[in-house]
Amino acid sequence: MTETLAPEIDSSDPSSFPWSVFHDRHPVLIERVATQLPRPASHRAALDALLLESTSGTITAPDVDALRHEPWPWWRPEYRGLPWGETPFLWAESYFYRRILDAVDYFVPGPWRGVDPFAPTKMGELAGEAVDDELAALDASPEWDALVQSSLWGNRADLSFQAGPTAGSETGGLIADDSDAFRALVHDRAPGAVHLIADNAGRELLPDLILLDHLLDAGLATAAVLHVKPHPYYVSDATTADVLAALNRLTGAPGRARDVGERLDGFLRDGRLEIDAHEFFCGPLTYQALPVDLRSRFAEASLTISKGDLNYRRLVGDRHWHATAPFAGLTSHFPSPLAALRTLKCDVAVGLTEETLVRLDATGKSWRLTGEYAVIHTRG
Repeated sequence: MTETLAPEIDSSDPSSFPWSVFHDRHPVLIERVATQLPRPASHRAALDALLLESTSGTITAPDVDALRHEPWPWWRPEYRGLPWGETPFLWAESYFYRRILDAVDYFVPGPWRGVDPFAPTKMGELAGEAVDDELAALDASPEWDALVQSSLWGNRADLSFQAGPTAGSETGGLIADDSDAFRALVHDRAPGAVHLIADNAGRELLPDLILLDHLLDAGLATAAVLHVKPHPYYVSDATTADVLAALNRLTGAPGRARDVGERLDGFLRDGRLEIDAHEFFCGPLTYQALPVDLRSRFAEASLTISKGDLNYRRLVGDRHWHATAPFAGLTSHFPSPLAALRTLKCDVAVGLTEETLVRLDATGKSWRLTGEYAVIHTRG
């Protein structure tokens, strides 16, 4: 059944979560980018100008020099001159992060070309003691359910989320749980190629890689494709460089973590594990608009695992859906069987029962935003 389209989410309402992203979270983010590396004054000026424009000004066009070297095909000329909050939130967020890269000369030939503005934050997390403890836990040889839970709750490690005021330390549990169906999609079918659309680097990417290692090593997948971003995006989003850094972290650890890292290294070398970094993943379109080449890749998958909030928004549409709208119906456009693992840190929520929705609303919490709750959705 096709759902009637709900209104697109924007950031025009000062009481809304999207408004808080632009006005509370982004100033913290801009300050980090401006100060964590010894940047020239021109970078600071461009970052400050972007913050002022995105919080109290109107949308201006992308930098011409940057576009000459790396086009942004999702620029919408009709949005020029509009307040940022009056454009779709998905587009505005994506454009904001693209403009950060322009501000720090990421695409322009010169000394700052290709320097990830979020690398200090990502590398600091990856080197932390918390990662040591998590990798040491691998020595207990966790089974399937534990590996899935680790990948799921690793999605809480979102560095842009940590820049805001909504991060919670409690875990409220699964509010939609298709774990059994997910297991069946993996264990009760003939092995095939499994695709994983990554979300965050560091503490989330590590359990994702460990999950892929398990699928390949146990013969539950004949091949695996890890989809990452072709360049920095949304602070902690994983790039190829972040995958390699995570592999180094694994191979440099003691015990079973090193074994996992060495196997993954071998899987990459023999082609059973492939990294894909399609430009589409750094754009503001939903997966209904998959380009032909990427749609064909997913159509060949026996299963696609989607991680995190942004991929979830792009799967179901960044809209004010009623939380009981069916996940399967909203993702019927996707060309392969699907499993979505996500902790809730934004407004979009679907696939809940009416009973669950009433219970959550009765808590008085902003339960969609705090990262305390999670979902595992599937569509065969």
